[in-house]
Amino acid sequence: MAQLDSTKLGFLLCTGICTLIFIFLSLILPNGTNNLKQLTFTKTECGVYPDEICAALFEDNDAAIKLGEGCQKLYGTTLSDFEKPTNCSQLIEDLHIITSPLSEEEANYPLAYIITIHKEKEMFVKLLSAIYAPQNVYCIHTDNKSSEELKNIVRTLTACFGNVFIPTKTETVVYAGFSRLQADINCMKDLVQSETSWKHVINVCGQDYPLKTNKEIIQYIKSKWNGKNITPGIIQPKHFRYRTQFRYKENLGPKEYFVSRVPGEKTKAPHNLTIYFGTAYYVLFRPFVEFILKDTRALDLLEWSRDAYSPDEHYWVTLNRLEDAPGSTPNAEWEGSVRAIKWKDQEGILFDKCKGHYIRDICVYGSGDLKWIIQSQSLFANKFELSTYPLTIVCLERRYRIKVLQEAEVPIQPQWHLQKNVYFDMKLNSSKK
Repeated sequence: MAQLDSTKLGFLLCTGICTLIFIFLSLILPNGTNNLKQLTFTKTECGVYPDEICAALFEDNDAAIKLGEGCQKLYGTTLSDFEKPTNCSQLIEDLHIITSPLSEEEANYPLAYIITIHKEKEMFVKLLSAIYAPQNVYCIHTDNKSSEELKNIVRTLTACFGNVFIPTKTETVVYAGFSRLQADINCMKDLVQSETSWKHVINVCGQDYPLKTNKEIIQYIKSKWNGKNITPGIIQPKHFRYRTQFRYKENLGPKEYFVSRVPGEKTKAPHNLTIYFGTAYYVLFRPFVEFILKDTRALDLLEWSRDAYSPDEHYWVTLNRLEDAPGSTPNAEWEGSVRAIKWKDQEGILFDKCKGHYIRDICVYGSGDLKWIIQSQSLFANKFELSTYPLTIVCLERRYRIKVLQEAEVPIQPQWHLQKNVYFDMKLNSSKK
């Protein structure tokens, strides 16, 4: 009877809380957008109920979306005084870094990450804080033209984590240029020398965020891609042949960095290789990485790709279709849920619309995109701008950490929890002792 009374009390309490949330959202946003202009959003209104607002956003609640839009600026994330810390353990605690493998399965299946960044320093810190695990290894490639502030943040983090490092050689990265491909290659050369016995390498950019936990990623690889590479793509379509038919060069500043076409056509691909077209994002089996760093076909294709357009979108997938390459998938096409991306040309076909804005035909997610994002089966989502739509990441971050800790098979340390119902300003003061 006591157990029944306890259950009834819990049910009534839950019902009461849900009712209060509904009333709160209804009172804050009566009758839609006409009243939105009359509202004044304060840190009190926006900061007291973040979990409730996020829960409503994940359900695509119109009132919550409008409230979220009004609160966006108040959820801004800042980094302050992020110099080389005198106390790394304080920094680790401030970032809520998980410092132990959360399961035996994860401890026995280390992953490698290549993270390429050039801006959005706060977003990068949140990304690394989310995907960090002590058994993994992380190569952070910072674009040479990035701000000194961002470079200092990376140096600070690499000084505090023995498994996070800067590659021996870095590039001045140009969008759609060879330098983007070379940045990954540079990291791979260092990763194969790492003492960590990583199984697969995953590349991400600074504007990605994980949708699957470390354990879920491992289980996905084991269940569907055991010993295989994931490089979604198809034989290069005719309308993309200009990328490898004509020659291009990178133009390096001083203020503009871009790729332009130059006279002449390219020769045929070396070794009579069939060129494929696919995503620049991948999950690669370690023996395959060792293969591409030594195999004559891979080395010749890399050299041939120097004056191609966006070569990272043909290089990995082309080599992964070779039958004798380690972990190859010769008959694969777009299989492999690597990235959730809203492409502009797919609007109205695969999704209704982008609730944020487009950059280079890729949606920068707004808070109204959250339901679509969490329904995706992809490992990561792209693209986020913490400075523009901070609430989108705030909600994903909280949801993600809850899921990670729920899966844990080890005792959870208090500092691994994100703070509940705070204003989300991440102020890292390295002078704290």
